[in-house]
Amino acid sequence: MLGTLSIALGAIGLAQSHQEAAPPMAELHTPAQIKWTNGPASLPLGSQVAVLEGDPAKEGSFTMRVKLPDGFKIPPHTHPKVEHITVISGTFNFGMGDTFDASATKEMPAGTFGFWPAGMKHFAWAKGETVVQLHGIGPWTIEYLDPANDPRKAK
Repeated sequence: MLGTLSIALGAIGLAQSHQEAAPPMAELHTPAQIKWTNGPASLPLGSQVAVLEGDPAKEGSFTMRVKLPDGFKIPPHTHPKVEHITVISGTFNFGMGDTFDASATKEMPAGTFGFWPAGMKHFAWAKGETVVQLHGIGPWTIEYLDPANDPRKAK
């Protein structure tokens, strides 16, 4: 009987050693749990940001939300990687080109998803308080077409 118990315990240990590692835990972010901070220095004053996954400043995938007050404008700029935007609330207005022209933008109401290629010249503004979710591959950067529009270079 002792021999049978020993064999059974050995078989259990062998089975456990061949099991795969436990899968990573899911991470959920309910609206009440999202922690907003002042927007990055690369955006004009007034924005807020909440990083939900990854680190936009580092190599790898990331997801973040950006909250923009009514009338917030992002001057013409480019990104070195594809930009993916989902509008969570409010209205995000997106335009293409070298010059900011609010009348030439495409309205993106809540629920809209859009993406545009790396290097595309574009600009945006918010109608009503607007929250967008941005996801992509880091490191994430923004380059303004007119250096005078870059808040990082403000005197």
